Amino acid sequence: MECACPAGRRFLLPVGQAVSYIGVLMTTSSLPGFRDFYPADLALRTHIFRTWRTVARRYGFVEYDGPPLESLDLYTRKSGEEIVGQLYGFTDQGGREVALRPEMTPTFARMVAARAGGLPKPIKWFSIPQLFRYERPQKGRLREHFQLNVDIVGETSVASDVEVVAAAIDMLRALGLGSADFVARYSDRTLISAVLQEMGVPEALLPAAFAALDKADRESEQWVFDRLVEAGVGELEAKRVLALADMDLADLSDQFGAVAAVEESLSRLRQFREQAEAAGLAEFVELDLRLVRGLAYYTGLVFEIWDRRGKFRAICGGGRYDDLLEAVGGPALPALGFGMGDVVLGELLRDRDLVPDDEATLDDFVIHVSEAELPAALRIVHSLRARGRRVGFDYRSRSVGRQFKVANQSGAERVIVVGPEEVERDECVVRSMGTGDEVRMDVADLFSGAG
Repeated sequence: MECACPAGRRFLLPVGQAVSYIGVLMTTSSLPGFRDFYPADLALRTHIFRTWRTVARRYGFVEYDGPPLESLDLYTRKSGEEIVGQLYGFTDQGGREVALRPEMTPTFARMVAARAGGLPKPIKWFSIPQLFRYERPQKGRLREHFQLNVDIVGETSVASDVEVVAAAIDMLRALGLGSADFVARYSDRTLISAVLQEMGVPEALLPAAFAALDKADRESEQWVFDRLVEAGVGELEAKRVLALADMDLADLSDQFGAVAAVEESLSRLRQFREQAEAAGLAEFVELDLRLVRGLAYYTGLVFEIWDRRGKFRAICGGGRYDDLLEAVGGPALPALGFGMGDVVLGELLRDRDLVPDDEATLDDFVIHVSEAELPAALRIVHSLRARGRRVGFDYRSRSVGRQFKVANQSGAERVIVVGPEEVERDECVVRSMGTGDEVRMDVADLFSGAG
């Protein structure tokens, strides 16, 4: 790519190399873990965002947003001081400790808390923030990404659990994915906590047990067993924990149904399954009793959506977090929701060949035979643009053949040709680029049919 500096010096920008610009060394590569969105990449991102918004609004969610920079304290209150090393944080010129947002939930909680008394319940909000976290870049995980956040606040019913999972499933269905492509695995964190304690895992060891189970999809059974034993879980108890993978709700009811906490959670999961089936989602949902999710704030239903072929990280994850808003300084309101990132989703759509073709850049391309017809061509160009059409023309009055080549490269649906004869008669020749058919018409008729 050729560029010119203010002094008029011209040079080439070799892709991925450092170049000198006004005496300053500049690299053409982005920072590690960050992305450049060239037109085709941005078209895919726009397609994903458009689909997310369409489905979210179909479910009655309304969009909100917040600042990309927040007080550091907002995140340490939720995740502890250990999160500081993962943040893009700094001291601003006012002496405040701030950070680029690594997640949206604290901002969401802060905004809900500010107006909780005046917001009708349930609150159904969604957002698509860009998030930043200093992590090692790897497949499916970068240092920045966009994430759809969908949340319901002020509702405890099983129907709201189903609503959130259904919305996540429909996001993917609207992108062209089906039950052969992904599955929504679900469980209940309260249920698993009660069952593990009944299996002999002390309450103090539950966080370590959850951390091991959370990697069951990515690590071997032996690895999970070893981590449980290392954490202090007995070998017999560790084997019983691993056996969760082969159990269903009936098995849990038979073995632990007498425990009130277990039976209450089982009842909710039975209702969840029944309502999901009633909503036509049976082929998309699957019970997975090893699923606990790594975040400790979940208080009930948890779910993750996975690629059925196992090639990618989790596409989506969420659940019920009835105590989290209060824990980060918000109102004491029950809540549930999910996050769906654009990185893994984009990789999945490419893998399944579901990236839409680039939309035609132009609707029309106006060709003028010579520079003498340029004023008439400009009249057509700007009149069609005023009517909402995407229109291009050749700036240099090159040969008709060259202009047709440019029109074809632009993806224009039709070409409008203006020559000396057409100018004299206030006419034009319109050619369909798809069929090659041509028709001569009055310019006034062209404008009246432009919309």
